Amino acid sequence: MERISWHQYFMAQSHLLALRSTCQRLMVGATIVRDKRIIAGGYNGSVSGSVHCIDEGCYVIDGHCVRTIHAEMNALLQCAKFGASTENAEIYVTHFPCLNCCKAIIQSGIKTVYYAEDYKNHQYAVELFKEANVYVEKVELDQHYISLKP
Repeated sequence: MERISWHQYFMAQSHLLALRSTCQRLMVGATIVRDKRIIAGGYNGSVSGSVHCIDEGCYVIDGHCVRTIHAEMNALLQCAKFGASTENAEIYVTHFPCLNCCKAIIQSGIKTVYYAEDYKNHQYAVELFKEANVYVEKVELDQHYISLKP
């Protein structure tokens, strides 16, 4: 068996993180990488110490669950909390980032976004990434190497 590529490795990490998600609507994971080293990971779930959607249901306003912090935000906040720079880093996400996560990714200095699945790809997010010179590429996880879904 041959070794998996770096893209497959980091995307697999994001899929593994997604298994920790407490969201009933969509399980998402994100891995921030710099110089081929993982500096942070996140999954979508509630604020630390608060109730979770899997326990009390989603708190939906205008079609969006407001109880959940997105995986990308959780990974970025982990970097902020522990002082890890995201300048020129890469992020691997199981799903295309939403508009708010797109803006946070750009502001954080991340220069590359790899994602596995399209999910309501907002045209303005696509435009913002392009305008900010953030490279975006779809990288699917090769299930031949690893199966993460229960």
